[in-house]
Amino acid sequence: MEKATFAAGCFWGVEAQFRSLPGVTDARVGYIGGTQPQPTYGDVCSGRTGHAEAVQVEFDPAVVSYNQLLDQFFQLHDPTTLNRQGPDHGTQYRSAVFYHSPAQRSAAEAAKDKWERSGNFRNPIVTHIVPAETFWDAEDYHQRYLEKRGQTHCAF
Repeated sequence: MEKATFAAGCFWGVEAQFRSLPGVTDARVGYIGGTQPQPTYGDVCSGRTGHAEAVQVEFDPAVVSYNQLLDQFFQLHDPTTLNRQGPDHGTQYRSAVFYHSPAQRSAAEAAKDKWERSGNFRNPIVTHIVPAETFWDAEDYHQRYLEKRGQTHCAF
């Protein structure tokens, strides 16, 4: 198994999308990229910790490739909006790929370039590609949030 970490706005819908992919064995929501140890949802929402709401995906590369996960990432949110997805705004909603290896970094940079040239977006992609740091699991009530409510996606 390998892991991948993505930030694409509110983590509930992102988790559900990745969890639905064949080859993804687990997806957890949490916080990454900030300065405060063990942040809470309230801490992150304050905008003072520097964390992003993110999803850490565990996947079987024999079933789903990292490149396929990257394609899913770029399709499931608007990577051209800085610190905003839908009605949510703030640095915690930034678009970012947190890579776990040099190979993931190269793949993420290539995917960003591919999607930039694809013509699918009118504006430049602002997705950050940065090394993965400590991933702090979000509180239990956030895990599988949409599934617990019988929903499949976030409604705006």
